Amino acid sequence: MGNCCAAPVGSSGKKSKNRKGKKPNPFTIEYNRAPNTGGPKLVVLKEPTGRDISSRYELGNELGRGEFGVTYLCTDKVTGENLACKSISKRKLRTAVDIEDVRREVEIMRHLPVHANIVSLKDTYEDDNAVHLVMELCEGGELFDRIVARGHYTERAAAIVTKTIVEVVQMCHKHGVMHRDLKPENFLFANKKENAALKAIDFGLSVFFTPGERFTEIVGSPYYMAPEVLKRNYGPEVDVWSAGVILYILLCGVPPFWAETEQGVAQAIIRSVIDFKRDPWPKVSDSAKDLVKRMLDPDPKHRLTAQEVLDHPWLQNAKKAPNVNLGETVRARLQQFSVMNKFKRELSG
Repeated sequence: MGNCCAAPVGSSGKKSKNRKGKKPNPFTIEYNRAPNTGGPKLVVLKEPTGRDISSRYELGNELGRGEFGVTYLCTDKVTGENLACKSISKRKLRTAVDIEDVRREVEIMRHLPVHANIVSLKDTYEDDNAVHLVMELCEGGELFDRIVARGHYTERAAAIVTKTIVEVVQMCHKHGVMHRDLKPENFLFANKKENAALKAIDFGLSVFFTPGERFTEIVGSPYYMAPEVLKRNYGPEVDVWSAGVILYILLCGVPPFWAETEQGVAQAIIRSVIDFKRDPWPKVSDSAKDLVKRMLDPDPKHRLTAQEVLDHPWLQNAKKAPNVNLGETVRARLQQFSVMNKFKRELSG
């Protein structure tokens, strides 16, 4: 259901909810009845903390806006702690699927254990108009923005970031959760300090899975989708692929599978040809390239698991990875890619 912290919500790659020009769906449950018309009141959450969010929290400035909700700065009246509150308008929840998505996001965030690199859900409230998710506030900005601002960017820095992302994947898989929408925008730094924790912030497309279970729904963001998602037959291995795409971008500044159109991106993903010739790949270590290849194996049966990625020599020796600057070109590409993604989110939000 979109981002929860201090960054705008929404992505052009998410499930399309644009219904213009389409016939009404006979299976849609129309919950959005006007007040006092005698229609049933929509109840989304099974066990909210309460109905009146203002009894405990004070909502402040808007931090981000997406397809379903608006994220506000939120202050705990008792402790004075600054948090983030994502308020999801019930008017936007038009179908049973929309409602189930919100329920599942809350269930998954409650199900996952406390982890240094996953944003924590503090409280949930539900009134007649909206569902409110009160979460930890991440004020340190997006992953790519910090890399660009830092200036000097190295393979070692990419290794440390990758290790964090894959540890999140491993923890999700261990607890029966498939993320399905891993991308740089879904990782924010907790604060502006140099050693701030990087946190996964969005579980809106995540699902519970059991070993061997297969999924067919095409969800996620185009650049990061595994080939088996496009073939509508996939399992948790898709998260390792997405993390591999992020690693490739971290090392060279552009996605491995790129085209002018989403259809072109899909075709490139199916082909799965990885370019290691362009700058800066000649100066990237063979160990890093080996890990990229194994994470981006088009056959999910041969692709590394999250644990195998963490056991790979390049990540085992992350702090010893080359500290050579990958160059201004990579930094400029990352900046360009980040700006383009923000522009797309604004258009879709």
